[in-house]
Amino acid sequence: MAMTAAATKQFIQGGEWASIAVELRPVKDRTGTGNIQPFYCSRTFRFFPDDTFECGVINYADAGGKVPLVRIVIKGHNVWQGDHPVAPGAQSLDYIADIAYEVTPLIQGFADAINKAPTNGLNLWEVNVMQDIKGKAFPAFGLFDGQIYVDYDLVYTCNDLLFMGSKHVDGRAFDTPENRPTNLQIPLMRHTKD
Repeated sequence: MAMTAAATKQFIQGGEWASIAVELRPVKDRTGTGNIQPFYCSRTFRFFPDDTFECGVINYADAGGKVPLVRIVIKGHNVWQGDHPVAPGAQSLDYIADIAYEVTPLIQGFADAINKAPTNGLNLWEVNVMQDIKGKAFPAFGLFDGQIYVDYDLVYTCNDLLFMGSKHVDGRAFDTPENRPTNLQIPLMRHTKD
């Protein structure tokens, strides 16, 4: 039986949802060539009763997750937009990163690469040193000054698993309502935290 939006909100709270394995997501490179590149990552999500969320992403250089490049932690508010047609009970959900967008380089090569781009209002990037880029220009992630990042996504629950949207095969981000996903990504499993 399909869950209502209210039941889905309640179900996803409590504990942490985490990737089952390293995920592969297609992304357009940021150099303007339009080439699609693999983005290997693992994700965690936590949802809270006040409609806030925390999403953690570790991006890896390899499919096996042996070489972590960067940790990203996004914190903000959820805006529920109603039913999504991908499956009965699926909900359109906007993630608004209006609390924090934290970036921590995990390897020197990544820090060196992002230090080559202009960083107005940011310090020199160092390994294991987090900076909050919320509202700041960050060309490596396609963000401009004053922008609050929004991910126009979806959520769906089935058999105690949490599904979100699968990235578009052409690498488009979920950066507009028109780019909201139309398919499901591999699920996340719930882990209870002590």
